Amino acid sequence: MSIRRLVRGTIEWERLEAVFDEMARRYDQPQLRIEFLDADNWLSTPCVVNDEWFVKIVTGQNSLVHALFTGARNLGAFSSGTEGFFEHFADPMEMCEHELEATRRMREIGLNVPAPIEAFEVDGMGVLVMEYLPEFRILDDLGTEEVERFAPEVFGALSVMHDNRLAHGDLRGENVLLQDGEVYFIDATSVREDAIEEARSYDLACALAALEPLIGARTAVESAAEHYTPEQLLAAREFLDFVNIRPDHDFDAVSVKGEIEKLADANGE
Repeated sequence: MSIRRLVRGTIEWERLEAVFDEMARRYDQPQLRIEFLDADNWLSTPCVVNDEWFVKIVTGQNSLVHALFTGARNLGAFSSGTEGFFEHFADPMEMCEHELEATRRMREIGLNVPAPIEAFEVDGMGVLVMEYLPEFRILDDLGTEEVERFAPEVFGALSVMHDNRLAHGDLRGENVLLQDGEVYFIDATSVREDAIEEARSYDLACALAALEPLIGARTAVESAAEHYTPEQLLAAREFLDFVNIRPDHDFDAVSVKGEIEKLADANGE
């Protein structure tokens, strides 16, 4: 068993049956076809139901792991010279309700996200139901030329989010999808609304970290500069070392910092 599966935990089959019985009742389905996903996910058990709904089942253990991750991330933010801005949730249902609401808000401002459907509780577990995107590809699986073509769109969508005082909080290659030639975001986490400036810088640093291994530091920074000012990129630079110690990011932070500094120097910052 992988460390991720061990930390995430395994849900007893009787509890899973209760979840899917409730889904069948809610959606008036005589039977459900369920495919569990071996996704890079520590905080839920994800599955696809009837090739129509993407479902996350969140347990108390997932909530505890989220609390530990949140504490570690806030310590990392502190090491970058700012107060921690990640928020924890009280229980599994609150985790699901936040992601549902965050996805609704992103959709309202015109961003591409899977359609949020509902969140409900079964046996102390939170259940989040979203639209399933059947033919998506994650950013990490695209070829270099495709990533170069879509990188400005990634930063453009991110800037729309930030201009509306929203933040993603967990931007990684796995959380950026390409579906029918459009960029989609998934798996937004929670940040304090009064810390949106710091969260924006962190999001931008994460986006650069996700793109640098795929297209190189210069192209990644140039793509970001189409939507962010040199001053905003310099603010993101302060979070690159923090992002670089995360196990789900592996990039050349020194090169990204160098390209940001070159851009800033060229613009007199």
